[in-house]
Amino acid sequence: ARVTIISGVGEATAEQLARLGIEKVEDLLWHLPARYDDFSQMRTIDSLRPGEQVTIIANLWDVRERKIGMNRAMVQGILGDSTGTLHATWWNKWIINKLRPGSTLRFSGKVGLYMGQKTLDNPAFEDLDEERVATGRMSPVYPLTEGINNNRLRTLIFDALDAYAPLVDDPLPASVRDESELPDLPTALKQVHFPDSQAEMEVARRRLAFEELFYIQLGVQQRRATLRAEVAQPLPLSDEALEQFLATLPFALTGAQQRVIGEMGLDLGRDVPMTRLVQGDVGSGKTAVAAAAMWAAVGNGTQAAMLAPTQILAEQHHRGVSRLLGQLTRPDGTPVNVALLTGRVTGEAREQVIAGLADGSVDVVVGTTALIQDGVEFANLGLAIVDEQHRFGVEQRGALRTRATTQPHLLVMSATPIPRSLALTVFGDLDVSRIDEMPPGRTPIKTKRFTPAERERLYSFIRREVEAGRQAYVIYPLVEESDKLDVGAAVDEHKRLQEAVFPELNVGLLHGRMTGSEKDQVMRDFA
Repeated sequence: ARVTIISGVGEATAEQLARLGIEKVEDLLWHLPARYDDFSQMRTIDSLRPGEQVTIIANLWDVRERKIGMNRAMVQGILGDSTGTLHATWWNKWIINKLRPGSTLRFSGKVGLYMGQKTLDNPAFEDLDEERVATGRMSPVYPLTEGINNNRLRTLIFDALDAYAPLVDDPLPASVRDESELPDLPTALKQVHFPDSQAEMEVARRRLAFEELFYIQLGVQQRRATLRAEVAQPLPLSDEALEQFLATLPFALTGAQQRVIGEMGLDLGRDVPMTRLVQGDVGSGKTAVAAAAMWAAVGNGTQAAMLAPTQILAEQHHRGVSRLLGQLTRPDGTPVNVALLTGRVTGEAREQVIAGLADGSVDVVVGTTALIQDGVEFANLGLAIVDEQHRFGVEQRGALRTRATTQPHLLVMSATPIPRSLALTVFGDLDVSRIDEMPPGRTPIKTKRFTPAERERLYSFIRREVEAGRQAYVIYPLVEESDKLDVGAAVDEHKRLQEAVFPELNVGLLHGRMTGSEKDQVMRDFA
């Protein structure tokens, strides 16, 4: 039902609520608090301390309007109980119509101090016989929009919960709720908006979080079941083929790399599509593992494609894969053909790659999203590899697989550390392998923290490293949730470093608002 079904919500209010994404009553129930003001502490005036959020029961001894400027006014009241008095201030003059001198009310707000006197600034208030909505409890604070203040939205949600929460269907079976000691959905919604206590609020939030994760897991398992029902061409990596691959490598694989290749080999040998995530830090050897899978694809007469998030990374992978597979031959005795397809590959070179993919003369292609553009077709895609998968949307990742006539095997690679429990939750449709061992001879990464006062010491260290033939880069943090401000800060910092700190060095600049060619040029200069 539209939100206008709630008493007091007309079309104007409905338009304001729509800016918050609230169009139906259900949307209102799911507009959750951003935080809470804890007014559950019932106190006497003499015990109040500045900065505390409190609730008092007090007599309103006096209330009057006071002009401030030409068109503004404030309302001031004097509150008292048996232990003392304090001043209250409201900044909306209409509030005086709701305050009756001599009445006893519940007041909730934050204690302040003005000229030595305790104050409550803009406190909420309710009659003692009214149900506690804004006072004497944990009070919700909501995301707002122009024209809707927190008191108004809080009242609307309270009324909606009272009338419609009992009608909400609970998608979780009672057996699941009982096993996990979770309340039903109507109770959880009431307690997350107007909790009786901190503990009740946490239980309610856990219930809602459980439901969200429950849906995620249902989706994950549905995707997994769908993939398991697909048929893929088996790409067995025989011992002989693996030995051929290993013999061409200029280095020995680590135990972790060998283990992961073994896990992939079992998957690739089946007629069910492999869906495997390989995690490993930068430099752990993921490319060699991917090349082994590519070799399995080529050795079985199919093609392999690797999708990289940037042109620079695609070119880097192309060079690496070409080195790893360049000495191997296809079943017909011809060299393995590794191609590159990015936005920079144009004209005749692009046409040759696209034609080679279509007729099967290109065995392995590494590229950017140019791989999934219209006009790119494969003769027999057997393996799709996605590097840094979190950089792509679901549609982009899936688009590569749709280029195949039959479902290809899928290998996803990531250098982003993902805790095992989280990986199983979010990537539950993927089997997870970890390269948890670095190749011998790799310089270990050291992390050190410098305070702002030690900045000059850090600059001296950078100078010494550059003089020794090394390089450095500075990642400027996102200090504002604004791309413009972020870029401006980075540009200013670049100017400062170049002119004031390292005038003798060449300091480059790279940020998201530069064009693709500008970014590529900076990366090439640095590389």
